Amino acid sequence: MTSASVAAVEPAGTAAGASPFSAAPFIVIWEVTRACALACVHCRAEAIPHRHPDELTTEEGERLIDRIASFTPRAPLFVLTGGDPLRRRDVAHFVGYGVERGLSVALTPSGTAAVTRARLEEVRDAGLARLAVSLDGSTAERHDAFRRVRGSHRFTMRIVDDARDLGLPLQINTTVARQTVDDLPRIAEAVERAGVVLWALFFLIPVGRAQAEDGLSAGEIEEVLEWAAALSGSVPFGIKTTEAPHYHRVLAGRPDVVTGPARGAPALGRAGRAVTDGNGFVFVDHLGAICPSGFLP
Repeated sequence: MTSASVAAVEPAGTAAGASPFSAAPFIVIWEVTRACALACVHCRAEAIPHRHPDELTTEEGERLIDRIASFTPRAPLFVLTGGDPLRRRDVAHFVGYGVERGLSVALTPSGTAAVTRARLEEVRDAGLARLAVSLDGSTAERHDAFRRVRGSHRFTMRIVDDARDLGLPLQINTTVARQTVDDLPRIAEAVERAGVVLWALFFLIPVGRAQAEDGLSAGEIEEVLEWAAALSGSVPFGIKTTEAPHYHRVLAGRPDVVTGPARGAPALGRAGRAVTDGNGFVFVDHLGAICPSGFLP
C-alpha cells in the first residue's frame, strides 16, 4: 500500500484544543481494486489476481471523490492505491476528476508491465501530483524475491526512469522487514539516484500475508530510526515512516537534522503528528468500506 506523504497544516477555524482534523481528514486513501499481478511477502491486502465484481463502479468512484472534495475548510490529500490501481482502465479518469474538484491526487501503481509510459503520460496529463512506487531490494534478485514475481524490479526501475523523464514527482516506498533491513543503505543509494521527492519507510505490520517473524525487534527498529534520522540530514529527499510513530521522538532528539521533501519539489505537506489513524487518516477499501487505517479494516 502504498501511500503519498504530504508541512503540518491545521485547518483554519479549528478550536483551541480540538483535533486539527476534527472538520476534515488530512488524507484519504482509496483502494480502487485488490487485483494485482504481484504476490508480495508483506501484502496487507492479500491482493488477488482478478478484480472483485463488487468494486466501486466508475460512477460510485465519482460520488466518493465528490464527498472527499466537499470537506471544508481544506480538502484532504487523495491517494489512489490497490492492489494495483492500474488494473482499472478508469484510473486516469479518477485522477482528472479529483483534480477538477480541487484535490491533490497521488497514485501508487505496482511494479508490473501494466505501467507503460503511455499510461504514465495519461495520468500526468490528468494532473497527477505524485507517483509512488515500491522498491524493496537494491538488486533484482532481492526485490523480486520480496515481491515474488520475477521481473518486478526491472519494471519498477522502468517506471522510475519514465516518471523522471515525464517530470512526475516521484516517491519511493520501502518495506522495513527482516528480508530488507540489511539492504536499506544500498536501497537508499538507489533512491538518491532516482531523484525522488520522498522516501517512505513502511515498517512491517503482521496482517494479510505478512508474518510476525518477518518484523524487527524493538531494538532493531530503534537502530533503523536512528540511521534514517542521521541520513535525512545529508540527502536531497525527505524521509518519512509509516507504522513507526516513534520516529518523531528520534527526530525531536536531533534538532540539528532538518527534514522535508526534496528541494524544489511540489509541496504536498505532512500531517504534523505521529499517528493519524482514524483522526486525520481515512482508508476506503475496494468495496467502499470506510476504515481508520489500511491495517485496521
